[in-house]
Amino acid sequence: MVALDVAEDGGWVLDVPQVPAPAGPKLPDRFAWLGTGLPLRVERAHPSGRGGDGTVCLTAAALKQLGLPAALPGTEKALTALQAKMAKASASVGMEPSDHIGPAFHVFRRKGSAGGPKTSVRITIAPWLGQGDGRQQATSALAGPLATAPAGTKDGLTLARRSRAFTTDLGAAPGATTASTAMLLLDAVRPRVEWVKDEATGEWSSHLREGALPAGDLCVPPAAGARHPLTREQLFRGETVCEEEDYKWWARELTEQEAGRAFAVAVDVCASYLSVTDSLRLPSGPLELVRNPDWNGGKTAGLWWADFTATPVDELLPHPATCHGRPPTGPGWYATPTVAYMAATYGFDPATITEAYLSSHTVPLLKEWTGHVRGGYKRAYADLGLTDGQSPEEFLAANAVHKDVGTDPVRADALVLAGLYKNIYKGGIGKWSDSARHLDDEQWLEKVAASWSYRPEIRFHIIAAARIAAHRRLRKTLQLTGRAPFAVNVDSYLYAADQPSPLEVLPVKDDGTPVPGALRLDIAPGSHKHEASIPLQAAIEVMGRREHPSRLTHDYATDGTSIGPEQSGTDEAGVGAGHDDEEGGN
Repeated sequence: MVALDVAEDGGWVLDVPQVPAPAGPKLPDRFAWLGTGLPLRVERAHPSGRGGDGTVCLTAAALKQLGLPAALPGTEKALTALQAKMAKASASVGMEPSDHIGPAFHVFRRKGSAGGPKTSVRITIAPWLGQGDGRQQATSALAGPLATAPAGTKDGLTLARRSRAFTTDLGAAPGATTASTAMLLLDAVRPRVEWVKDEATGEWSSHLREGALPAGDLCVPPAAGARHPLTREQLFRGETVCEEEDYKWWARELTEQEAGRAFAVAVDVCASYLSVTDSLRLPSGPLELVRNPDWNGGKTAGLWWADFTATPVDELLPHPATCHGRPPTGPGWYATPTVAYMAATYGFDPATITEAYLSSHTVPLLKEWTGHVRGGYKRAYADLGLTDGQSPEEFLAANAVHKDVGTDPVRADALVLAGLYKNIYKGGIGKWSDSARHLDDEQWLEKVAASWSYRPEIRFHIIAAARIAAHRRLRKTLQLTGRAPFAVNVDSYLYAADQPSPLEVLPVKDDGTPVPGALRLDIAPGSHKHEASIPLQAAIEVMGRREHPSRLTHDYATDGTSIGPEQSGTDEAGVGAGHDDEEGGN
């Protein structure tokens, strides 16, 4: 990644000194420079993977120097004229641009053309980001926040600097959106395809690597995703589908002791999905129906027809197996993590399971992916003063000011990147069940449901594992302290407390250190941060109106004082059924 800018003397200047500048000031000079084989390739993250194109980011000054408009043309006529201008200038030096010019596009030199070797470079024009029609904006949605300087302007130098940090952290360049980037990263660190050369003929052929996800519509009726015809058919017939979703629960009455406390303290899980995806065994092969399946302790990924109605659980906690937290009223389809927890913790008998959809191949599919995302996440937060191993008091103090970046570019970059890394793992998990609302049903079935990245049962396994991990922490905290949340929304827990602080809720050892496996304050995935402190009476009134009390977390600060909407900001909500954007959960 490199930014092309203009020096005070009118000459070209690049923000990476190792890259030579264009030889002349005109548009053909720029295209000739792009075709020289610039040292901008993104190195492959796996021996069987592929590298990526480098990116040149243009600043506003570079646009002016090249005679290009300061804003993306808003009419078809003007865009056509710009396309023709680009094509003419590039053709004069043996290059050609993409068919559609917008905030981001590619420039190619085809193999065998005059002037040099085959090459491809991505061009991102920072001042144009966020402009144009829906398609043009969608292809550069991730570049927008990367390019947005603290002053709010779209800046090519900022875009190049943050993109380099992004690529270094994750091992893959930014894609169009955070959701699509998550899948690009997975394919980069765990390639689906391996190319093999036939020594006799010299021909290359490709085949799926072991454990790779096959393409094609492999959905099974209980877990086909909200938009799939199989789901509509199941529901029309009154049959049960899998509902492994995040918690949204506030069903129980407060105890007398809880009702006497002053605050509802909200603690939020840090990167809860990343805390389970590292070792989580997921279905790689298609799911196949098995009658009277053998239970092997949870080693096989799949969906199991189980009945937990007679299995007693902790009454003060949400039910482990349901997203609404209330006891199930009959049998249902559950992912392996839920069944394994109910068997190991509450004595459910897996021998009572009469049928299951099981995977022919179960692998820790997201292990490498998790390592890259988690590494970037932790590095960015370290730049914001949040690191592993801080004492609860140190963490609370650092977290309270981590968004105060001032004029420090390192902190400003880290805050943007931390948010993007969070949205990458959230959007990627939602992508497994992508509803792609911009496509009609026929296009969706052809382009989305038949893709290797459409696997709703994988999403169900991840969410089940994260929900079970949360329940395990809540249960251990209850056993150690007698304290339980009275409401849970995705990964936000509300506890009744005497003070506007979570410290009284946290179990600690005799030496004051956190207890493993219970609630703890830290930035590490699966740990917690203080989200807000709400006057308990306000939370009770909201629940009395049959609304979830977590809606108040954006109305109150961590010290319990009310804040206006302009100060509150909204944090992430739950992973949707698969949105190809920056929204997700956790």
